[in-house]
Amino acid sequence: MLIFDAHLDLALNGVDWNRDLRCDVAELRAQEQALGMKDPGRGGATLSLPEMLRGEIRLCLSTLLARQEREINHSFGWSSPATCYSIAHAHLAWHRAMERAGYLKPIRTKSDLASHLQACEKDLSLTPLGFIQTMEGADPLLTPDTIDEFYEHGLRAIGLTHYGPNRYGGGTNSEVGLAIDAIPLLMRIGELGITVDVTHLSDVAFWQVLDRFDGRIHASHQNSRRLAPWQRQYSDEQYKAVIERNGVIGIAFDVIMLQPGYVRHTSEVTVTIERAVENIDIVCQLAGNARHVGIGSDLDGGYGVEQTPSDLDRISDLQRIPELLRKRGYVDADIAGIMHGNWCRFFSEVLPA
Repeated sequence: MLIFDAHLDLALNGVDWNRDLRCDVAELRAQEQALGMKDPGRGGATLSLPEMLRGEIRLCLSTLLARQEREINHSFGWSSPATCYSIAHAHLAWHRAMERAGYLKPIRTKSDLASHLQACEKDLSLTPLGFIQTMEGADPLLTPDTIDEFYEHGLRAIGLTHYGPNRYGGGTNSEVGLAIDAIPLLMRIGELGITVDVTHLSDVAFWQVLDRFDGRIHASHQNSRRLAPWQRQYSDEQYKAVIERNGVIGIAFDVIMLQPGYVRHTSEVTVTIERAVENIDIVCQLAGNARHVGIGSDLDGGYGVEQTPSDLDRISDLQRIPELLRKRGYVDADIAGIMHGNWCRFFSEVLPA
């Protein structure tokens, strides 16, 4: 079944981690294991472009992710706004290179999305991976009006923050609200018709965005606090707020967002894909229908197979979800919506003509 994955850090893997995503997953793992790479996620890739084709993942949101870090004593993040801006452009260039090679297809307009879906219906195996450009954390925006430049390059979705506070507001694991520069940025985002990804906002900043921004919102990869009770997840009230704004919520497959008390690189993984399906069901029960939830896997988003559900070895294993939903009583139309239809509907409304 066709899958629309609303959160993948493809360029981070291709640029920052220097992975050739044209290779098979087994080859990526072997390359890094042979080099003796020991950092988290290395030697345990779960996705590549061939593996996504094998798993019928033909649509996604693909990130520009360049987070500014206050400290430079680790391998993730960048030291200045100028560097974040530069890395985001490197990520853009990676997408263009994969597009020129025929692996990727940019989706910038309603007509792009419609024609891509037609191609998928005709022959999934011959269809490149369609991607909508998103930015995870606004650190690459030197000033609020830098959003115009990235919009011209195809940006159609943006999250203001990532982990911790940045120049635009509070992110995960902080209690900081919006910064002053977030106000003109949100105004310009609304004028351009970009959707705001409310994932990774602090609780304070989340409610401030909803108060100050009347455009479209979504949550690309945002699990339930019922299942993993810490701030990275949403409360029922936050889920309901996104639903009431006609947004869609993507369910992630990082076990830190599924398994209570999980400690990275220490805890044993005890959850399976069924746990993510339970999260899907939570959103559906809160909404009273199956129209506001989808997939936002976040696979290989700075971690690897060591931090996925125990029965998920590769991204193609997402194809186990439909049968698990059927066992819960979901009908085929709702399953198709969860796997791709809800995100397709959302972006058919959000993208420019």
